[in-house]
Amino acid sequence: MTRMAIAAGIIALLAVPALAQTPAQTPAPEGTPTRIRATVEKLDGQNLMVKSRDGQNMTIVLAPNTTVVTLVKKSVADIKAGDYVASTGVKGPDGKIHAVEVRIFPEAMRGGNEGQRPWDLMPDSLMTNATVGKIEQAPKGPVLHVTYKGGQSEYTVGPEVPVLSMGTGDMSLLKPGAAVFIGALKKPDGTLTASRVTAEKDGIKPPM
Repeated sequence: MTRMAIAAGIIALLAVPALAQTPAQTPAPEGTPTRIRATVEKLDGQNLMVKSRDGQNMTIVLAPNTTVVTLVKKSVADIKAGDYVASTGVKGPDGKIHAVEVRIFPEAMRGGNEGQRPWDLMPDSLMTNATVGKIEQAPKGPVLHVTYKGGQSEYTVGPEVPVLSMGTGDMSLLKPGAAVFIGALKKPDGTLTASRVTAEKDGIKPPM
């Protein structure tokens, strides 16, 4: 056997374990992202039965490792430059965005869903996930100047706007009458699944 043939054989043997160690890419979940704003009717095992805000009865199959999160009341004074925040807003008669709600994310969630996009809380609403820069005081409330990948924006946070941070919860919060917000996945057969629920706690309902 020639030296070239021996070298080729060694390379082939080394390549096999290298390929075996390469993790297979996980396929993207099949289905359509669906936002659900609802009130809990019943939790039966992993099946969460709710009534949506438009009165529709729905069942969401929760993953075994579903995370339940809550919201904690804060104030606009708690928002600092450098914070990563999310806010639903709408354009007012002045053509500027006015916040409907603001959530201060923990550092571990920085960069999540970054950007500005249409939202379906109310007509013509926008969701902005971004980093706070300058905070400018104005007669109608502080104006947050925020930046995100590929853009920047600003919006006013009026005195009536809820400012919240994230808290932890558990499945016991999914009791009848509790308000929930769920980012579900609607599969081709119509089944709804989810692995995260934002639930009402201490009277604080998900406002987004």
